[in-house]
Amino acid sequence: MAVTWRHVRLGVLAGLIASLLACSSPGTGPKAGRLAGFIPQHLVKSDLNRFAELHQQRIFVSLRRLAEKLYKRNPAELRKSGAGGVEQAVAEIFDTHHGWRLEALGYRRDLDALVIALHPEYRGDRVRAYVVGLASMVQTALGDREEFFLLDDLDAQHIYNAARNVEIAAWKLGSARDAAGNLLLLSNEMGAVNNLSFEREFGRVIGLLETLSDVVEEKTERSVTRVVQNLATAVFLPVY
Repeated sequence: MAVTWRHVRLGVLAGLIASLLACSSPGTGPKAGRLAGFIPQHLVKSDLNRFAELHQQRIFVSLRRLAEKLYKRNPAELRKSGAGGVEQAVAEIFDTHHGWRLEALGYRRDLDALVIALHPEYRGDRVRAYVVGLASMVQTALGDREEFFLLDDLDAQHIYNAARNVEIAAWKLGSARDAAGNLLLLSNEMGAVNNLSFEREFGRVIGLLETLSDVVEEKTERSVTRVVQNLATAVFLPVY
């Protein structure tokens, strides 16, 4: 079995806990060794770790909804994806080997993918590039982890910057146009019946990131520099 960074982190934590057990309980050395292989989650995860995981999961639920909505509003992009339907296209982003992690898809990750997705000359699946950009950018801000343990360090500034980047990406989505003045991707719809469901999902993601940033800032006592930008001229902020 290949040894992953998760195994290394758990191994280090197991050693620390086993040492504490051995020191506190005379004659329990072998027992401590056996216990190290079955460490309860509450011994390797703090409240902050569990809070971060819950928020991460909720963020990805919203990102998946955004992908579904974008494909439904932009069937031409779905056809570009080569998928048999919306569910398959979304699964290829989130479920099939975590497609949002990959760079060998004709575009790159993180902010690069977002820029490319909304470039007028891009001819690939804009929805996939856009969602891959959002998902991988959020993951980068979270240290590219799917689980959080006691030894993991979260950066409140990076998480705050990710919230601002989602805000900028949402604005660009509603304003990026081709040479003929047509929107590159359709999202919110204003008319006899307004469709603001995209705005609500973006709002959820931004709110979850801001809340997590606030909690990490308080727990780590590292102040976050808050930035105010004009969305029309805003630039993406670093997340690593």
